[in-house]
Amino acid sequence: MTTRGVRRRVRSAGFTLTELIIVMVVVAILMAIAVPMYEQQVEQSRRTEATNAVLELASREEKYFSVNNSYSTEPVQLGYSADAAAFPQSTGTYYQITVDVPNPNWDGGGPSYIITATPAAGSPQLNDTTCQSFSVTQTGVQSATNSAGDSTTTTCWQQ
Repeated sequence: MTTRGVRRRVRSAGFTLTELIIVMVVVAILMAIAVPMYEQQVEQSRRTEATNAVLELASREEKYFSVNNSYSTEPVQLGYSADAAAFPQSTGTYYQITVDVPNPNWDGGGPSYIITATPAAGSPQLNDTTCQSFSVTQTGVQSATNSAGDSTTTTCWQQ
């Protein structure tokens, strides 16, 4: 018996063009959903970092006040390193933290401070139009502003 005129059809292993296009469409749909959701979660985590940094600095101010009966504008007095020229940025350097102490002592109405976190220069948080900056006062009043400078509700603090 000879197999001489009989040819076997061998199917090559691999994907067809149609199968590859279907896979690419599915991946594109998943990316269109996943990437914006991921970016939103990252934005919210940076907001949380900013609020934590503001509250941590407020805690240091209150600790200083309990001993000295006044608030401080000096980072060293609040426990930051001696080489700190200004209050440090938030942990991820997405926000710059500033402290305004208009009345550090008991003169004219009592001591006060306002601690604010604003997006640092070049930070991707500059694109956060909903909750761009965060503030807290000596009475614990928390506020936030959007990119237009309008006050927003405290929901920014709860994300």
